[in-house]
Amino acid sequence: MDLAALRQDYARESLSERDVDPDPVRQFEKWIHQAQNAGLIEPNAMALATSTPDGRPSVRMVLLKAVNQNGFVFFTDYRSRKGEELAANPHASLCFWWDALQRQVRVEGSVARASVDESTAYFKSRPHGSRIGAWASVQSAMLNARDALEREVLRFMEKFPEGTDVPLPHHWGGFRLTPETVEFWQGRPSRLHDRIVYRRHPDGWNIGRLSP
Repeated sequence: MDLAALRQDYARESLSERDVDPDPVRQFEKWIHQAQNAGLIEPNAMALATSTPDGRPSVRMVLLKAVNQNGFVFFTDYRSRKGEELAANPHASLCFWWDALQRQVRVEGSVARASVDESTAYFKSRPHGSRIGAWASVQSAMLNARDALEREVLRFMEKFPEGTDVPLPHHWGGFRLTPETVEFWQGRPSRLHDRIVYRRHPDGWNIGRLSP
């Protein structure tokens, strides 16, 4: 495969700083609703970038589960690699890519744990099997064999049978990223893409255009 020959021309829409919402969260909500209406399977999928203690980048895909004026929320095992990295360095970046719309959104900011009440409310909304999995799996830990995980699943299914309450594990919950910078990228012909960036300042948001 000649990867260098793969090209896609972008010519769907344009993006002007005159047309975007003054608030980046409202602009993001508009775009993610459009991505959902475009039929994308998981428009809330995002790359989450953290850093290791020695400053090396670390990235993986996670799912956005809430967004509002307080920030962008996702949930995970706090013992996972990303959980430990965020505990050591509470700053992260998010990246959304919606190919059908030829759009990308990048978000940078500080991260803090969501409240126990917020984590509990979301945890209770998950399917029974997913709640069992949060108890059975020590996320990111080495496994000797798949069988070991399956035995733990069975153990917790016996402890918390279908139809019974599965409590929130103390090691599991949400993180909220409070945005400091948000960039909206719209593909344009000849790689002359539109890039509108919001930067937080004490009185609100500054909006500007970046060179493609």
